[in-house]
Amino acid sequence: MVKPISEACLRNQKPISDALKSLLSKGQQTNSIKLLEIGSGTGQHAVFCAQELPDVTWQPSDLLNNHEGMLQWINEAQLNNVLSPLVLDVDQNWPEIITDHVFTANTVHYISDKSVRNMFTKVSGILPHGGLFIIYGPVNENGQFTSEGNASLDEWLKTCVNPLAGIKDLVEIEQVAKDCDLVLIDNLAMPANNRLLVLQKN
Repeated sequence: MVKPISEACLRNQKPISDALKSLLSKGQQTNSIKLLEIGSGTGQHAVFCAQELPDVTWQPSDLLNNHEGMLQWINEAQLNNVLSPLVLDVDQNWPEIITDHVFTANTVHYISDKSVRNMFTKVSGILPHGGLFIIYGPVNENGQFTSEGNASLDEWLKTCVNPLAGIKDLVEIEQVAKDCDLVLIDNLAMPANNRLLVLQKN
């Protein structure tokens, strides 16, 4: 298998890692941090961010069919702070996980509203008090797309990926979060009309 490469990861990995450095350095010694990534995909974020945050233990996860490509990145990097990936489906029973924070990039708009709620419920269940759920990706505001590119992406998702997928509205995300004992504490602008939503477990 040829090692998979996500061009989107190459474009956004530095801004994401910079934001994570700032967020994860607040109120906790970094050398004690464990972070679960949901939907690690190719594994590029895991490798790049683990290199940039060497004192954070990074736990990748994804559906089993993505593990072969992901392991190529992980095995090539040979980083002590990247663990073997877990098999994780947001709609299924999760393996037993101990983590301080959870990160996911470009997953929420690929899945249905029901799957988003399942993910939030499970994340809330594994986060400790004060733990962060950090979400990167496009978000609608007041029911409107924030760019023509996001509108085109939404149409492609519904047509080619999953008719129940699509870019979610910030209000809807905040409500699901509230229902799961999570509160939005930051909403950071990111390149290419994306956001970094920072939710905290009450």
